[in-house]
Amino acid sequence: MDNKGFALEAASVLVNKKGLDVMVIDIAEKSSFADYLVVATGGSDRQVGALADAVEDKFAELDLLAKGTEGKPNTGWILVDYGDIIVNIFNKEMREKYNLEKVWGDCNFLDVEE
Repeated sequence: MDNKGFALEAASVLVNKKGLDVMVIDIAEKSSFADYLVVATGGSDRQVGALADAVEDKFAELDLLAKGTEGKPNTGWILVDYGDIIVNIFNKEMREKYNLEKVWGDCNFLDVEE
C-alpha cells in the first residue's frame, strides 16, 4: 500500500468509528515533512482518544507503527505521526481553532467516502 492508500485507510477507520468531517489533504507539493494530513473531529474528548486508538490499531495490523504521538484526549487534540502521513484528531473547539483546512487550503483534498 502506498502513502495515499494508508491515508485513505486512516480516513476510512475514522469514518467507520463515527469521526466527523473526516478529510485527507495532499500536502506533498507544499510540505517537506509529510505527504498527507488526515483530519477528523471527535464528538467529545473521549471519542478523540478512541478515534486515535482505532487508527493506531488498524495501522499496527498493517505493520505501520507511529513514529510519535502528541497531545492527549483531554486536551481536545491528538496528532499521530506516521512519517509521510500525519493524523490529526480534534474536538470541535480545537478543530475550529487550528483550522487546518484553511492553512492547507491551496492543497488538494481527497474524496473520503462517508
